Amino acid sequence: MEEGNHSVVTEFILLGLTDRPELQVPLFVLFLLIYVTTLICNGGMILLITIDPQLHTPMYFFLRTLSFCDFCCSTVIAPKMLQTFFAERKSISRTACAVQMYFFLVCIDIECLLLAVGLVDAMMLTCCTFQLSFCRSNIINHFSCDIPPLLVLSCSDTRIIEIMMFASTCYIIVISSVTILLSYVYIISAILQIHSAEGRYKAFSTCSSHLSTVVIFHGTLIFMSLRPSSSYSMDTDKIASVFYTMVIPMLNPLIYSLRNREVKDAVKKAMNNLLVN
Repeated sequence: MEEGNHSVVTEFILLGLTDRPELQVPLFVLFLLIYVTTLICNGGMILLITIDPQLHTPMYFFLRTLSFCDFCCSTVIAPKMLQTFFAERKSISRTACAVQMYFFLVCIDIECLLLAVGLVDAMMLTCCTFQLSFCRSNIINHFSCDIPPLLVLSCSDTRIIEIMMFASTCYIIVISSVTILLSYVYIISAILQIHSAEGRYKAFSTCSSHLSTVVIFHGTLIFMSLRPSSSYSMDTDKIASVFYTMVIPMLNPLIYSLRNREVKDAVKKAMNNLLVN
């Protein structure tokens, strides 16, 4: 089918994480374990917060939302990624590619605490990307449908969407970073008022765990979106993508919730109820 002087691309081919045959099985097992762990931890956290009345507080409402977002983020990316390790034809339709990109961008924006703006942002970037003409190739050098590898395939002028992506990333990162910094000003001032040295240590320990996740998540987004185009590398892009699509969703419930005494008590109570029944 022709559109003007260019053929219309109806499907894309995903090259996957690597083309080395000896790495296919080990990487499949590794990412399958990460995905299953992510589903169990985040799904368990959602269920636990839902059924335990003591966890029906605003803080745990947001933790449940975060777990749901991580659950969805991994589920949007992981199944197709795992398929590419063994499938002979690693194809994805144009529509499926757009759907995957949209829901992944929504999840990322929600994690940056910008739900209302994030939905508009994701829709705008997805629609603009798939308004482009793809005439160079239909082979995506990636394990998912992401904007940078799709722009490489386009024969249209991509400057507008690149500017939009840069502005969107700056806006999201600046707003979420300012929110986090202001929160930590209040948190640190509250911690310094704790008289017990042990209490201050526990509080700072919890904060350090949270900060480590924030640094990994925001650092990866900043690295991928704000680096100069001259230093762009698809292999580096794949490695960075693994962190915020697979690793961080697995770590979030462990860092944010399972170190919390109230959550531990709720888990013990739920396990005891299961054993009794």
